Amino acid sequence: MNLYKYVSDSVSEKLGFVARLEVPRNRDFGDFSTNAAMVNAKTVGKNPRELAIELSAKISELDFVADTSIAGPGFINIKIKDEFLIKSLNHKSEITNHKSEIIDLDYGAYNVAKSLHIGHLRTSIVGDTFNRIARFLGYKTFSWNHIGDWGKPMGLVIAWIERLHPELPYFRDDFQSGTNVEYDINTDELNGYYPAASAFAKENPEFQARAQEIKAKFQAGHPGYVALYEKFLSVSLNMMQKTVQRLNILPFDYDLGERNAAKYLGDVEQILRDKNMIYKDDGAQIINVRRDDDNAPMPPYMWRDSRGADTYDSTDLAAVYCRKITDNPDRIIYFTDLRQSLHFQQLFRVSDMAGIYPYEKLEHIGYGTINGSDGRPFKTRDGNAAGLDDILNIANDAVRARVAESGKDLDDETINAIGLAAVKFNDLLHDVRSDYVFDSASITSFEGRTGPYVLYTAVRLAKVLSRAGDIKIIAPTQLSESERNLIIALLDFDNTVRSAFDNRAPDIIANYTYDLCQLINTFYHTSPILRDDIDFDTRVGRLFIARAAHTVLYTAIDLMGLIIPKEM
Repeated sequence: MNLYKYVSDSVSEKLGFVARLEVPRNRDFGDFSTNAAMVNAKTVGKNPRELAIELSAKISELDFVADTSIAGPGFINIKIKDEFLIKSLNHKSEITNHKSEIIDLDYGAYNVAKSLHIGHLRTSIVGDTFNRIARFLGYKTFSWNHIGDWGKPMGLVIAWIERLHPELPYFRDDFQSGTNVEYDINTDELNGYYPAASAFAKENPEFQARAQEIKAKFQAGHPGYVALYEKFLSVSLNMMQKTVQRLNILPFDYDLGERNAAKYLGDVEQILRDKNMIYKDDGAQIINVRRDDDNAPMPPYMWRDSRGADTYDSTDLAAVYCRKITDNPDRIIYFTDLRQSLHFQQLFRVSDMAGIYPYEKLEHIGYGTINGSDGRPFKTRDGNAAGLDDILNIANDAVRARVAESGKDLDDETINAIGLAAVKFNDLLHDVRSDYVFDSASITSFEGRTGPYVLYTAVRLAKVLSRAGDIKIIAPTQLSESERNLIIALLDFDNTVRSAFDNRAPDIIANYTYDLCQLINTFYHTSPILRDDIDFDTRVGRLFIARAAHTVLYTAIDLMGLIIPKEM
């Protein structure tokens, strides 16, 4: 049950106007408060406190209200009856969205023939969590891993393989599609091709030119280059799948990127030319997206570069067109580095101007960077940019060291689950738009605002319920302060999830989960359940609350894509 919505709707209906509710920091004053008297006093021509007395009396007539009080210049505090809170725990959630809206979510953005790096961590974690939240609310979502598989990197990789293995038939212009070639590439080899080729190209203009030539022929459908691409694409997709599994993110509905979008370039270009949107500038084909009211620089959108090649801009617009005709979504949301904000603003404008997809239904959620203690983008000890696997391995090593210090013996599966929770929860805990510092020591602590602390609380709660066995659980008849506070937090879950979605802020879920864990642990200490001196009625009443807490906590943890181990 969404307690906030129920109380808010009931109070507003009772008063005859919308009354906005707030949750007081100090629960001693009440469970909710409203400034309705102060907001409406001038309209009705009364003193705010005088009006508050009248409104308070009306609110007190609601059958779930235990008490009201007036504070300050006219704040009305509302306290809910215990029996109503207890009864509400049994109500089925009404959180689902009934509009059946379709949302396309673009995150992941992994690259073919490149190992995944730290920049892919946040897009994967935040995008997947938002996907889970949207689905939980009843939205129909399609997740797109818009892979980089079309531009300059493909030319460099193919050119590098040609340099290493010139004898392979892929490079002949008479190569026939369907020709079987005995040539295998493993992940380690493939991961090294692009950085080696990129470095070599900087010092060798001839190689750079060859890579450009290969890229153009590849994009034109050269049978040999396409066949070789299919070889290393398979290796890359397998690598991506391992990452998806290791991060415990939902499988993507589409692993389709620039190459797929390029199929629609002709259709999109026709739309643009019909509207006279493309014009030439210094050999390039561009689209003017600047408006008269722009105060900041707004460069033109690059449809084709001066060499006549497809661009990142053109395939991104084609991807919007593809999604429109494929999923026909009500909204498209992108999750990328915040530094790409200008590009997406340009993309959204072009899409709207061309009539491909409306501006107001396109969103870009930009995330900040993961930094080291020096405030710069995080790097490994050897000074290299951190790979995605590096981050997870560092967290696992830190967890393993902590476990060893405590004298415990946990298997690798449990260590991996704790390490993953440390990384993902720490990421989600921060405002998605902000940078944060990655510190393996602090995020793997079993105390404080961390993933391990959340998992420990969940495991502990599960053990209590397991030890209780199949005892019949009956709702309590009265509540202690810790029990009451916990129930109110549980009844705030639906409102929290909706708020996280509406505000595009997964950190709301993470912070709620931590606060819930604190309330659960306070409840655990102040309201013992299985101790021998606890009478039966008290025990079953507390188990009733514990079971409700278990359901909500496990749901919140699942929305973040964390894995709960059996032991900790």
